[in-house]
Amino acid sequence: MKAVVLGSGGWGTALSRVLCDNGHETYLWSHNPAKAEEMARTRENPLLKGVSLPESLHITGDLSVLEGADMVVCASPSFAVRATGRKAAPYMRPDTILVSVSKGIERDTNLRMSQVLQEETHHICKVVALSGPSHAEEVGIRMPTGCVAACPDRAAARFVQDAFMNDYFRIYTSYDIVGVELSGALKNVIALSCGICTGLGFQDNTKALLMTRAMAEITHLGEQLGGTRRTFGGLAGMGDLIVTCTSMHSRNNRAGILIGQGKSVQEAMDEVGAVVEGYYAAESIHQLAEREGVDMPICRCAYEVLYHGKQVRDVVSELMTRAKKDELLETTWM
Repeated sequence: MKAVVLGSGGWGTALSRVLCDNGHETYLWSHNPAKAEEMARTRENPLLKGVSLPESLHITGDLSVLEGADMVVCASPSFAVRATGRKAAPYMRPDTILVSVSKGIERDTNLRMSQVLQEETHHICKVVALSGPSHAEEVGIRMPTGCVAACPDRAAARFVQDAFMNDYFRIYTSYDIVGVELSGALKNVIALSCGICTGLGFQDNTKALLMTRAMAEITHLGEQLGGTRRTFGGLAGMGDLIVTCTSMHSRNNRAGILIGQGKSVQEAMDEVGAVVEGYYAAESIHQLAEREGVDMPICRCAYEVLYHGKQVRDVVSELMTRAKKDELLETTWM
Protein backbone atom coordinates (compact mmCIF):
# COMPACT_ATOMS: atom_id res chain seq x y z
CA MET A 1 0.00 0.00 0.00
CA LYS A 2 1.17 3.53 -0.77
CA ALA A 3 0.71 5.84 2.21
CA VAL A 4 1.47 9.57 2.33
CA VAL A 5 1.70 11.51 5.60
CA LEU A 6 1.11 15.25 5.23
CA GLY A 7 2.90 17.11 8.00
CA SER A 8 6.42 16.57 9.29
CA GLY A 9 5.86 17.45 12.93
CA GLY A 10 6.59 14.93 15.66
CA TRP A 11 3.28 13.09 15.30
CA GLY A 12 3.36 12.84 11.52
CA THR A 13 6.93 11.58 11.71
CA ALA A 14 6.14 8.96 14.36
CA LEU A 15 3.17 7.68 12.33
CA SER A 16 5.36 7.50 9.22
CA ARG A 17 7.71 5.24 11.14
CA VAL A 18 4.81 2.99 12.17
CA LEU A 19 3.71 2.65 8.56
CA CYS A 20 7.27 1.81 7.48
CA ASP A 21 7.48 -0.82 10.22
CA ASN A 22 4.32 -2.34 8.77
CA GLY A 23 5.88 -2.66 5.34
CA HIS A 24 3.97 0.08 3.53
CA GLU A 25 5.48 2.29 0.84
CA THR A 26 5.51 5.44 2.94
CA TYR A 27 6.11 9.10 2.08
CA LEU A 28 6.45 11.95 4.60
CA TRP A 29 5.65 15.38 3.15
CA SER A 30 6.81 18.67 4.66
CA HIS A 31 5.45 22.06 3.60
CA ASN A 32 9.05 23.28 3.98
CA PRO A 33 11.26 21.75 1.25
CA ALA A 34 14.43 22.75 3.12
CA LYS A 35 13.28 20.84 6.20
CA ALA A 36 12.43 17.83 4.04
CA GLU A 37 15.94 17.89 2.56
CA GLU A 38 17.56 18.14 5.97
CA MET A 39 15.49 15.27 7.39
CA ALA A 40 16.26 13.12 4.36
CA ARG A 41 19.96 13.79 4.85
CA THR A 42 20.17 13.31 8.65
CA ARG A 43 17.39 10.66 8.92
CA GLU A 44 16.11 12.49 11.99
CA ASN A 45 13.43 15.05 12.83
CA PRO A 46 14.56 17.72 15.33
CA LEU A 47 11.05 17.53 16.83
CA LEU A 48 11.59 13.85 17.58
CA LYS A 49 15.15 13.79 18.82
CA GLY A 50 16.94 10.46 19.02
CA VAL A 51 14.46 8.66 16.78
CA SER A 52 16.17 7.44 13.61
CA LEU A 53 14.06 7.45 10.46
CA PRO A 54 14.13 4.26 8.37
CA GLU A 55 15.88 4.36 5.03
CA SER A 56 12.65 3.08 3.46
CA LEU A 57 10.83 6.33 4.42
CA HIS A 58 10.68 8.77 1.50
CA ILE A 59 10.86 12.38 2.74
CA THR A 60 9.85 15.15 0.37
CA GLY A 61 8.47 18.65 -0.09
CA ASP A 62 6.78 17.71 -3.37
CA LEU A 63 3.01 17.21 -3.15
CA SER A 64 2.95 15.18 -6.36
CA VAL A 65 3.81 12.13 -4.23
CA LEU A 66 0.07 12.06 -3.46
CA GLU A 67 -0.52 10.67 -6.95
CA GLY A 68 -1.84 7.13 -6.61
CA ALA A 69 -1.82 7.09 -2.79
CA ASP A 70 -4.11 4.51 -1.21
CA MET A 71 -4.11 6.27 2.17
CA VAL A 72 -3.35 9.92 3.00
CA VAL A 73 -2.74 10.96 6.61
CA CYS A 74 -3.27 14.63 7.47
CA ALA A 75 -1.00 15.46 10.41
CA SER A 76 -0.94 19.25 10.13
CA PRO A 77 -1.63 21.49 13.14
CA SER A 78 -5.36 22.22 13.38
CA PHE A 79 -5.01 25.79 12.05
CA ALA A 80 -3.33 24.45 8.88
CA VAL A 81 -5.67 21.53 8.15
CA ARG A 82 -7.90 23.48 5.77
CA ALA A 83 -4.96 24.70 3.69
CA THR A 84 -3.44 21.21 3.64
CA GLY A 85 -6.75 19.65 2.58
CA ARG A 86 -7.08 22.19 -0.20
CA LYS A 87 -3.63 21.35 -1.54
CA ALA A 88 -4.32 17.61 -1.38
CA ALA A 89 -7.78 17.76 -2.97
CA PRO A 90 -6.70 17.46 -6.64
CA TYR A 91 -5.01 14.13 -5.87
CA MET A 92 -7.89 12.51 -3.96
CA ARG A 93 -9.85 9.64 -5.52
CA PRO A 94 -13.09 7.99 -4.36
CA ASP A 95 -11.12 4.97 -3.16
CA THR A 96 -8.51 7.01 -1.24
CA ILE A 97 -8.79 6.76 2.52
CA LEU A 98 -8.08 10.12 4.17
CA VAL A 99 -7.01 9.93 7.83
CA SER A 100 -7.21 12.92 10.14
CA VAL A 101 -4.82 12.79 13.12
CA SER A 102 -5.00 16.50 14.01
CA LYS A 103 -6.71 17.32 17.32
CA GLY A 104 -8.65 20.54 17.31
CA ILE A 105 -11.71 22.52 16.31
CA GLU A 106 -11.44 25.09 13.54
CA ARG A 107 -11.60 28.66 14.69
CA ASP A 108 -14.71 30.63 13.65
CA THR A 109 -16.44 27.70 11.87
CA ASN A 110 -16.24 25.38 14.94
CA LEU A 111 -15.90 22.42 12.59
CA ARG A 112 -14.13 19.20 13.52
CA MET A 113 -11.02 18.36 11.52
CA SER A 114 -12.71 15.61 9.50
CA GLN A 115 -15.45 18.07 8.51
CA VAL A 116 -12.83 20.59 7.36
CA LEU A 117 -11.11 17.94 5.25
CA GLN A 118 -14.43 16.79 3.78
CA GLU A 119 -15.26 20.35 2.76
CA GLU A 120 -11.88 20.96 1.13
CA THR A 121 -11.81 17.62 -0.70
CA HIS A 122 -15.45 18.03 -1.80
CA HIS A 123 -16.53 14.83 -0.03
CA ILE A 124 -14.70 12.78 -2.67
CA CYS A 125 -13.36 10.16 -0.27
CA LYS A 126 -13.99 8.71 3.18
CA VAL A 127 -12.36 10.41 6.16
CA VAL A 128 -11.31 8.47 9.27
CA ALA A 129 -10.21 10.10 12.55
CA LEU A 130 -7.31 8.43 14.38
CA SER A 131 -6.97 9.56 17.99
CA GLY A 132 -6.06 8.42 21.49
CA PRO A 133 -3.42 8.69 24.24
CA SER A 134 -0.36 8.77 22.03
CA HIS A 135 2.69 10.95 22.59
CA ALA A 136 4.79 11.02 19.43
CA GLU A 137 7.92 10.69 21.56
CA GLU A 138 6.76 7.29 22.85
CA VAL A 139 5.30 5.94 19.61
CA GLY A 140 8.57 6.92 17.94
CA ILE A 141 10.49 4.54 20.22
CA ARG A 142 7.87 1.81 19.85
CA MET A 143 6.35 1.95 23.34
CA PRO A 144 3.00 0.09 23.61
CA THR A 145 0.23 2.52 22.62
CA GLY A 146 -3.47 2.30 21.81
CA CYS A 147 -5.62 4.54 19.56
CA VAL A 148 -9.07 4.56 17.98
CA ALA A 149 -9.85 4.71 14.25
CA ALA A 150 -13.30 6.26 13.95
CA CYS A 151 -15.61 6.50 10.96
CA PRO A 152 -19.32 5.85 10.38
CA ASP A 153 -18.16 3.60 7.54
CA ARG A 154 -16.92 0.51 9.41
CA ALA A 155 -14.93 -0.77 6.43
CA ALA A 156 -12.95 2.47 6.26
CA ALA A 157 -12.22 2.33 10.01
CA ARG A 158 -11.04 -1.28 9.66
CA PHE A 159 -8.82 -0.31 6.71
CA VAL A 160 -7.00 2.19 8.95
CA GLN A 161 -6.86 -0.34 11.77
CA ASP A 162 -5.16 -2.83 9.47
CA ALA A 163 -2.75 -0.23 8.08
CA PHE A 164 -1.44 0.96 11.47
CA MET A 165 -1.84 -1.91 13.90
CA ASN A 166 1.20 -3.91 14.99
CA ASP A 167 2.76 -5.33 18.16
CA TYR A 168 3.34 -1.91 19.75
CA PHE A 169 0.57 0.19 18.18
CA ARG A 170 -2.86 -1.26 18.93
CA ILE A 171 -5.85 0.19 17.08
CA TYR A 172 -9.52 -0.14 17.99
CA THR A 173 -12.36 0.87 15.65
CA SER A 174 -15.41 3.02 16.35
CA TYR A 175 -18.31 4.46 14.39
CA ASP A 176 -18.40 7.55 16.66
CA ILE A 177 -16.18 10.00 14.80
CA VAL A 178 -17.96 12.91 16.50
CA GLY A 179 -17.12 11.76 20.02
CA VAL A 180 -13.56 10.73 19.13
CA GLU A 181 -12.70 14.07 17.52
CA LEU A 182 -14.37 16.18 20.19
CA SER A 183 -12.51 14.25 22.89
CA GLY A 184 -9.19 14.95 21.19
CA ALA A 185 -9.90 18.67 20.95
CA LEU A 186 -11.47 19.28 24.36
CA LYS A 187 -8.85 17.43 26.39
CA ASN A 188 -6.20 19.93 25.28
CA VAL A 189 -7.99 22.71 27.14
CA ILE A 190 -8.11 20.58 30.29
CA ALA A 191 -4.42 19.68 29.98
CA LEU A 192 -3.62 23.37 29.81
CA SER A 193 -5.77 23.90 32.91
CA CYS A 194 -4.03 21.05 34.73
CA GLY A 195 -0.71 22.65 33.91
CA ILE A 196 -1.93 25.90 35.43
CA CYS A 197 -2.79 23.99 38.62
CA THR A 198 0.76 22.61 38.74
CA GLY A 199 2.20 26.07 38.18
CA LEU A 200 0.13 27.39 41.06
CA GLY A 201 1.59 24.71 43.33
CA PHE A 202 -1.55 22.58 43.55
CA GLN A 203 -1.03 18.82 43.71
CA ASP A 204 -2.75 15.51 43.03
CA ASN A 205 -6.10 16.16 44.75
CA THR A 206 -6.68 19.31 42.72
CA LYS A 207 -5.75 17.74 39.41
CA ALA A 208 -7.92 14.67 40.04
CA LEU A 209 -10.85 16.97 40.84
CA LEU A 210 -10.24 19.02 37.71
CA MET A 211 -9.86 16.07 35.35
CA THR A 212 -12.92 14.23 36.64
CA ARG A 213 -15.25 17.22 36.59
CA ALA A 214 -13.87 18.27 33.21
CA MET A 215 -14.75 14.85 31.82
CA ALA A 216 -18.36 15.49 32.87
CA GLU A 217 -18.29 18.75 30.91
CA ILE A 218 -16.69 17.15 27.85
CA THR A 219 -19.27 14.38 27.84
CA HIS A 220 -22.18 16.77 28.23
CA LEU A 221 -21.11 18.87 25.24
CA GLY A 222 -20.07 15.82 23.24
CA GLU A 223 -23.46 14.15 23.62
CA GLN A 224 -25.21 17.39 22.74
CA LEU A 225 -23.24 17.50 19.48
CA GLY A 226 -24.00 13.88 18.58
CA GLY A 227 -21.24 11.90 20.27
CA THR A 228 -21.81 8.61 22.09
CA ARG A 229 -21.37 8.64 25.88
CA ARG A 230 -19.21 5.51 25.98
CA THR A 231 -16.62 7.16 23.73
CA PHE A 232 -15.77 9.71 26.39
CA GLY A 233 -14.89 7.00 28.91
CA GLY A 234 -12.68 5.19 26.40
CA LEU A 235 -9.22 5.59 24.89
CA ALA A 236 -10.01 8.69 22.84
CA GLY A 237 -11.76 10.29 25.82
CA MET A 238 -10.56 9.50 29.32
CA GLY A 239 -7.40 7.81 28.02
CA ASP A 240 -6.23 10.85 26.08
CA LEU A 241 -7.26 13.18 28.90
CA ILE A 242 -5.11 11.28 31.40
CA VAL A 243 -2.00 11.15 29.25
CA THR A 244 -2.20 14.80 28.21
CA CYS A 245 -2.88 16.13 31.69
CA THR A 246 -0.14 14.17 33.44
CA SER A 247 2.86 14.24 31.10
CA MET A 248 5.59 16.76 30.38
CA HIS A 249 5.50 15.54 26.79
CA SER A 250 2.28 17.58 26.52
CA ARG A 251 2.82 21.07 25.15
CA ASN A 252 -0.53 22.10 26.62
CA ASN A 253 0.50 20.95 30.07
CA ARG A 254 3.86 22.71 29.83
CA ALA A 255 2.28 25.97 28.66
CA GLY A 256 -0.22 25.80 31.52
CA ILE A 257 2.56 25.37 34.08
CA LEU A 258 4.21 28.55 32.82
CA ILE A 259 0.93 30.48 32.97
CA GLY A 260 0.35 29.23 36.51
CA GLN A 261 3.83 30.45 37.43
CA GLY A 262 2.94 33.96 36.29
CA LYS A 263 3.94 34.15 32.62
CA SER A 264 1.58 35.74 30.15
CA VAL A 265 -0.25 33.46 27.73
CA GLN A 266 1.91 34.65 24.83
CA GLU A 267 5.13 34.26 26.83
CA ALA A 268 4.13 30.69 27.75
CA MET A 269 3.41 29.71 24.16
CA ASP A 270 6.61 31.32 22.93
CA GLU A 271 8.64 29.43 25.54
CA VAL A 272 7.04 26.09 24.65
CA GLY A 273 8.07 26.82 21.07
CA ALA A 274 5.43 24.71 19.30
CA VAL A 275 1.69 24.79 18.67
CA VAL A 276 -0.37 24.78 21.88
CA GLU A 277 -3.65 23.40 20.53
CA GLY A 278 -5.53 23.97 23.82
CA TYR A 279 -5.23 27.72 23.39
CA TYR A 280 -7.05 27.66 20.06
CA ALA A 281 -9.57 25.04 21.18
CA ALA A 282 -10.59 27.06 24.25
CA GLU A 283 -12.25 29.75 22.15
CA SER A 284 -14.05 27.27 19.89
CA ILE A 285 -15.31 25.24 22.84
CA HIS A 286 -16.58 28.37 24.53
CA GLN A 287 -18.48 29.28 21.37
CA LEU A 288 -19.93 25.77 21.01
CA ALA A 289 -21.02 25.66 24.67
CA GLU A 290 -22.73 29.06 24.31
CA ARG A 291 -24.43 27.97 21.10
CA GLU A 292 -25.64 24.66 22.53
CA GLY A 293 -26.59 26.03 25.95
CA VAL A 294 -24.24 23.64 27.77
CA ASP A 295 -22.83 24.76 31.13
CA MET A 296 -19.04 24.20 31.09
CA PRO A 297 -17.62 26.17 34.02
CA ILE A 298 -14.07 24.77 33.80
CA CYS A 299 -13.77 25.37 30.08
CA ARG A 300 -15.39 28.81 30.44
CA CYS A 301 -12.88 29.81 33.11
CA ALA A 302 -9.99 28.55 30.97
CA TYR A 303 -11.27 30.70 28.11
CA GLU A 304 -11.51 33.76 30.37
CA VAL A 305 -7.94 33.27 31.59
CA LEU A 306 -6.54 32.71 28.09
CA TYR A 307 -8.48 35.38 26.20
CA HIS A 308 -9.56 37.98 28.75
CA GLY A 309 -6.70 38.00 31.22
CA LYS A 310 -8.68 36.76 34.20
CA GLN A 311 -6.48 35.94 37.19
CA VAL A 312 -6.04 32.20 37.71
CA ARG A 313 -6.42 32.35 41.48
CA ASP A 314 -9.74 34.19 41.09
CA VAL A 315 -10.86 31.39 38.76
CA VAL A 316 -9.98 28.70 41.32
CA SER A 317 -12.04 30.47 43.99
CA GLU A 318 -14.95 30.89 41.58
CA LEU A 319 -14.98 27.19 40.68
CA MET A 320 -14.63 25.95 44.26
CA THR A 321 -17.48 28.13 45.60
CA ARG A 322 -20.06 27.34 42.92
CA ALA A 323 -23.56 26.25 44.00
CA LYS A 324 -23.83 22.80 45.59
CA LYS A 325 -24.39 19.87 43.22
CA ASP A 326 -25.36 16.21 43.37
CA GLU A 327 -22.76 14.15 41.52
CA LEU A 328 -25.03 11.26 40.52
CA LEU A 329 -28.04 13.34 39.51
CA GLU A 330 -26.14 16.05 37.64
CA THR A 331 -23.31 14.18 35.90
CA THR A 332 -24.22 12.87 32.46
CA TRP A 333 -21.42 10.35 31.98
CA MET A 334 -22.10 8.20 35.06
